Amino acid sequence: MDQALALFVRQHDPDRFLTALFAPPARRHALLALYAFNHELARAREVVSEPPLALIRLAWWREVVEGAARRHEVATPLAAAMDDGSLSRDDLLAMIAAREIEAEPSIATLADWRDYVRGVAGGVAVAAGRALGAADPELLRPFGAAYGVAGLVRGMPSLAARGRCLLPEDLLRTHGLSPEAAVAAPASPPVRKVLSVLVQDGQALLARAATAQLPRSAVAAALPAVLARRDLARWSAPPMPRGLGDRFAVLLAAVRGQPAPRYPSLDPTLPLTQQRH
Repeated sequence: MDQALALFVRQHDPDRFLTALFAPPARRHALLALYAFNHELARAREVVSEPPLALIRLAWWREVVEGAARRHEVATPLAAAMDDGSLSRDDLLAMIAAREIEAEPSIATLADWRDYVRGVAGGVAVAAGRALGAADPELLRPFGAAYGVAGLVRGMPSLAARGRCLLPEDLLRTHGLSPEAAVAAPASPPVRKVLSVLVQDGQALLARAATAQLPRSAVAAALPAVLARRDLARWSAPPMPRGLGDRFAVLLAAVRGQPAPRYPSLDPTLPLTQQRH
């Protein structure tokens, strides 16, 4: 395993780094390259002063995926994983395309938002599943999308602090909000109502994922859904750093080969400690 790449992913995407450790050793490098690539795509909007400039950074990565030789701490191992067939260029190009909506002023509709989550976080899981040899990588999409929903809900305060809103504009309007109002008061009751709707979307994705029959070799690609289930259950509490409970849950799911076990439906208005399992 490339230590520099492992350190990069551990620093920038510790959740997926943890789950990658449960992949077959020969496949971990491809997963780490994929997760590092996804981080770079996420940064495309964060590091520019104007949203349209993010498209330029995404275009740079599109050229890398299409075969342009670039010496870069992420592009180099990514190219190696594509060249040896571990990562699919089509999967990576789809991830780039899904990110383009982040260069828009807002995400217009709930349908657009769902497509975005399925394309971004869901696309990561599909690419990871293919890298791990899943016969039907599409089975991984709801696992990844659920993690994406949880991440957006969990990350709402930090996104708002950076002046960003990735909530669907039509759903915001239903609750008397604009993207600007959500950024100004991310903990307000109307924003919480919007988030509760999205939490239900995430829980529906987990319920769909629970019906999937995954080969054990591909379970690592689905393990972020374990963290999604925990985050969605306790979404109404202030976000907390990952703890031993989160890590143990991932370990247990990996050992059992059940990244999205069937649980009774959870009440999104209650913190995790008040849920009944």
